[in-house]
Amino acid sequence: MFAVTLCGCQTTSDITGSLTPRAESSDPRRVAELAGERYRANPKDAAAALAYGQALRATGQRSQAAAVLEQASIANPGNRSLLAAYGRALADNGDFQTAFEVLSRAHTPANPDWRILSVQGTVLDQLGRHDEARAYYTSALRIVPGEPSVLSNLGLSYMLSKDLPKAEETLRQAYAASKADSRIRQNLALVVGLQGRFAEAEEIVKADLPPEEAAANVAYLKQMLSHKDSPRTPAAKPIPIASLGQAE
Repeated sequence: MFAVTLCGCQTTSDITGSLTPRAESSDPRRVAELAGERYRANPKDAAAALAYGQALRATGQRSQAAAVLEQASIANPGNRSLLAAYGRALADNGDFQTAFEVLSRAHTPANPDWRILSVQGTVLDQLGRHDEARAYYTSALRIVPGEPSVLSNLGLSYMLSKDLPKAEETLRQAYAASKADSRIRQNLALVVGLQGRFAEAEEIVKADLPPEEAAANVAYLKQMLSHKDSPRTPAAKPIPIASLGQAE
């Protein structure tokens, strides 16, 4: 099975899905420091906890982010924004079953959030429950037909179950959308490359990029493809997922 992780937008953002790090408009560590000061002044402030948790996740402090968001959720029961962020933080830490349960409390069947539905789908994919995951993506797409981030996650779900032609078909739908971003292009390139069409995959991943960034992306793609048979080795890196980076 191919390796996929929930780290982004997001995100990464949660899972940024970028093959190379993007420059930030501000220092994320400074953002985390300021958010931490505000949070420590009033740990029960939901907005402060949410901002601090997101800042911690952005700087890779995932366990601390989960702890902050857990305490904030306890102090603010029923706050769905906190539950959604806490569920994402749990997924960051690989606690997928608990993440799914928390995310399920972050919205209701009567008032579903397509972003959370998509995240729930990625969590189910991590648990190997691909058919169930696709039901969540389908529900999200009923709310936002053609949403490229959801289509991208659906395509990766097919990839995980090794239905590469269906994965490519779905990712091409996402890639054709006007809102499609580089993460989706990179996911498409990976699926094309996994089918042995590396020259085509290379052209996809280099499209409209400066030479240095294009070369870095091609190198990453080669690394991913070289580990396709044993993706969980230390050298293998996670496949980028689109949705979380757009969900917050």
